Amino acid sequence: MEMEIVYLDGLGDLCLHFIALKLGPKDTAVLACVNKRLRDSAYEDSLWRTFCEKDLNITDAPHDTQGNQTQSFKVAYQLWRESFSMYPWPLVKRVHNCWATLKNWLTLHFPQASHTLQIGASESDIKHLEDKLSVKLPLSTKLLYRFCNGQQLPHHHHTQLGSPLGLIGGYYFYNHLVNVYLLPLSQVIAKTKDFVRHLGFSSRSKYIVVAASSTYIEKLFFLNCITGQLYVGTNNLSTDGEMMPCVSVPPINQRDAMLLWLEEHGRRLQTGIIHLREEAGNVPRINLFPQPPPLCSTAVTNGVQIRASAVFVPELSNLQEESEKYWFSYSIRMSLLSEGHIASRTPLTSCQLYWRHWIIRANDVVVSDVDAEAVIGKVGRFMLIVCYVFPVYHVDKLTYVVQFFHYLSLFY
Repeated sequence: MEMEIVYLDGLGDLCLHFIALKLGPKDTAVLACVNKRLRDSAYEDSLWRTFCEKDLNITDAPHDTQGNQTQSFKVAYQLWRESFSMYPWPLVKRVHNCWATLKNWLTLHFPQASHTLQIGASESDIKHLEDKLSVKLPLSTKLLYRFCNGQQLPHHHHTQLGSPLGLIGGYYFYNHLVNVYLLPLSQVIAKTKDFVRHLGFSSRSKYIVVAASSTYIEKLFFLNCITGQLYVGTNNLSTDGEMMPCVSVPPINQRDAMLLWLEEHGRRLQTGIIHLREEAGNVPRINLFPQPPPLCSTAVTNGVQIRASAVFVPELSNLQEESEKYWFSYSIRMSLLSEGHIASRTPLTSCQLYWRHWIIRANDVVVSDVDAEAVIGKVGRFMLIVCYVFPVYHVDKLTYVVQFFHYLSLFY
């Protein structure tokens, strides 16, 4: 039986549409060069809308890299490809998705911080930084700044308490307040030069400062432009430049450490592992204490819910001292549930703390077990507990009725 030969330009529009979807953007552009029939099919804007949605998460109005609306999705896709032609396209899509996750979360939950994000830097802006600091940024880091040039915090927040609008966020315990933001390129240059000058680093150092706390507590993040690894300063940073890596990956993947760090941060925000909490003057900030299990322990006793979680505090850690090598802060959050006292079947309207039982584990080993009266200023071998106040808890305040922030030194 003789097989009938069917040419592409003899197929119907729907068949050509599905073929183009299978081919992808690049081969569809090649298909358009064959003849007018195939070009008309390849130029169909619904096709390029699908490509824009798949590669760039552009689903509503087509726009270029600066957010300016374009006349079609095809034009939008073309402008995006031209703008990032010097970068591998899979990496462009990955960085774009990273920023889309962060920006979408900020828009929905923290619009005040969303307004601090700057438009993407130009290639000349990046070249200016590289010339000023004599470094060569990793490709993924360049792309991160091409999509968003860090944060510009409001001037009226330049106080000891800093700004609550940091994208990376932080924590608050005792008088230790940290809130980290991403530096724009101009501040990367300025803070890196300060770092080199004050700490006595060589002017040929390949470390640059990419993020910092806006508060009176110094917490600095450094990018090694040779390896691509991201570091955070420890308690010995100001004396001997001690740092520790932020991302644990094989050397081959270190070039993307800053991207991996931001991707993980976006994942934690999006999944609710971390979120906003009002603190330090009842101002909302991104708080790094994890909320859901298993990163947060929960127990309910007589209608009172206790939640406990911990966060690593690198700026207090001292890698040269075994007893203070790794420091953690832990948060105890208490709330009165509406179910009240289960045993008496009587709904409670208020209660007051008079006893507490904390069990502190490190690597599944109990390092401290406190089962005693709720006192102020209790000092133990492994921890220092300061409980500010024990007010009466009311049932109408169901979440974060009272918060305790402690620090814990674990021995490894």
